[in-house]
Amino acid sequence: MTTSRAEYCVVACADAWRGNGEVLASPMGLIPSVGARLAQRTFAPDLLLTDGEATLVGADGTPEGWLPYRRHLAMVTGGRRHVMMGAAQLDRFGNQNISCVGDWQRPARQLLGVRGAPVNTLNHPVSYWIPRHSPRVFVARVDMVCGVGYDSAAAAGPSATRFHRIPRVVSDLGVFDFATPDRSMRLASLHPGVTVGEVTAATGFPLAVPDDVPYTREPTPAELRLIREVIDPEGLRAREVAG
Repeated sequence: MTTSRAEYCVVACADAWRGNGEVLASPMGLIPSVGARLAQRTFAPDLLLTDGEATLVGADGTPEGWLPYRRHLAMVTGGRRHVMMGAAQLDRFGNQNISCVGDWQRPARQLLGVRGAPVNTLNHPVSYWIPRHSPRVFVARVDMVCGVGYDSAAAAGPSATRFHRIPRVVSDLGVFDFATPDRSMRLASLHPGVTVGEVTAATGFPLAVPDDVPYTREPTPAELRLIREVIDPEGLRAREVAG
């Protein structure tokens, strides 16, 4: 059985937590959740996961501890958390919008609101998961800054840049980072079957594209077994990313 696009997305999300050590992983979305659990079961055994509320859980979902709100906030503000959020809009410097589309005073569409995005991005690593890569999401300029990007953090000064870091963006087309001199978005890898042209056509701003773009790594046989038989045996991942 060949590796599906959703499974490439899972391992790309999992790799966001590689080398993080004992931090709280907060995946938002089905594929990031499968990825975080895969990471915990393989190369990141110290990763902390919760049931979405106040209980720390093991790799099999067994309760292992209690995480009261005050302790959760201490981890957030102390840099011991790595969240993978979604985005209604994301620009070339990593500014994220989940609040509204259009002028915030008279928005064309009201979304979730700013919520914890500013605190997240200024205090601990934040990655992003975009299940449908399109120019409507990858925009030249977000309508409202919720999650703080590299240019916005730099403009705010050292207090904003001290802990600010966006390790990666994963979409259904590839993996992106900000490893460029001006901290603009770079195409880091293509999911197999995707071309550079497809990515640039689906992106609403100029991407930094290396001369030689690698493919997203293949999952190991052990990782595929865990994804298919243990973590997501019902195949729900295919509902989020087809193909």
